Amino acid sequence: MTDDRTALRRELRERRRAIPAAGRIAAAEALAQRLLALPGLPDRGYAAGYWANDGEIALHAWQLRLPPALAYCLPVLCDDARLRFAPWRPGDPLVTNRYGIPEPEVARSSLLDADALSLAILPLVGFDTSGNRLGMGAGWYDRTFAFRRDTAAPPRLVGAAFEAQRVAALAVAGWDVPLDAICTESATYPCTGPA
Repeated sequence: MTDDRTALRRELRERRRAIPAAGRIAAAEALAQRLLALPGLPDRGYAAGYWANDGEIALHAWQLRLPPALAYCLPVLCDDARLRFAPWRPGDPLVTNRYGIPEPEVARSSLLDADALSLAILPLVGFDTSGNRLGMGAGWYDRTFAFRRDTAAPPRLVGAAFEAQRVAALAVAGWDVPLDAICTESATYPCTGPA
């Protein structure tokens, strides 16, 4: 399964990188509309996104349209191999993490745990319409949201990807955390998620 996942990751990353700039911009705008139209979108609290990297679909159009009382957060890599989250607005200071991805420059003591979020938008390398997600392979999001495997407690987990990243079915590993929904530029896929 590891070799299959590795080859699939490579193929899907190439697919998303091949999308031309104009297509990426239009897709980010369409994705923002889909995310804002999600039923039950919180209007206050904390919503986590990500800094688009390696061809990922961007969230900036969505971030700029969030309700004022819903603080946008970016993930920060922590020493326990889990993510914590920091509120971030354009212009706030950033540092580059070990993967070359910008993250907020804040005191570690001010970071939020995952269960403090109302909503988390997760980047995807690949997905199927049952809510299974293929990430980059390091397990950061699966470890961070492991508590969601058996509960529907907050935060709500929504994947974001280009439609070109959809596959018929993904093999599920025991550590995979299912999503509540997946949004692309052309569709919203409600998923079963935890009971």
